[in-house]
Amino acid sequence: MAQQSIWEKEYQKPKLVTGGDEPLKDVRNFLKFLRKKGIERNNLKILDLGSGSGKNSNYLAELGNEVVGLEISKTAIKIAKDNATVKDVEVQYINQNIGEKYPFSDNYFDLAIDVTSSNSLNEEERDAYLVETKRVVKPEGYFFVRALCLDGDKNAKNLLKMFPGKEKDTYLIKDMGLIERVFSEKDFKELYSKYFKIIELNKKSSYAKFGSQSYKRNYWLAYLQKI
Repeated sequence: MAQQSIWEKEYQKPKLVTGGDEPLKDVRNFLKFLRKKGIERNNLKILDLGSGSGKNSNYLAELGNEVVGLEISKTAIKIAKDNATVKDVEVQYINQNIGEKYPFSDNYFDLAIDVTSSNSLNEEERDAYLVETKRVVKPEGYFFVRALCLDGDKNAKNLLKMFPGKEKDTYLIKDMGLIERVFSEKDFKELYSKYFKIIELNKKSSYAKFGSQSYKRNYWLAYLQKI
């Protein structure tokens, strides 16, 4: 599996992923949003799609949740498990592409999160990821997505021009051999609204580091609900 070998190399010698074990601020903000909806941040069944080194999964487990992380890289899972041991928490980490059928029953999870993981899926895998996420999340359950944003992102537009992929709005990261997908607001809404109700969709700018250089990137932060 080409994508798996790419992410193995990345976690063994990172160029794109960030280190540390602190959860993403955007995930913590999502939990604050849920509390406003009357959903406490513990005793939940949570699916972390593309769980990486486990910084978000382990944090969610620390809060008292049942957490499952799907991750394509065995190296990332080892790092995540080692960090979970240090934190004395339990997370079920499963080595799997998030663009395939999930090994869970229907309506199992209270919520799912995708923190800039599905951007490396191809269109066939992305369809499977959306179908499966909707299937395993409970009715009225929530889905948090952080996706790459095309609107107003000069770096993304430059990559699309210089290193275009075969599928719509995709580009090649040459140093990794990885294909990524970026979304306009229109395209994000059209795709995700087929499966979930979009409660909030906000654009955020921050800096992403690749190798020794930092780039300003735009992201979509989406709060979705299964209806």
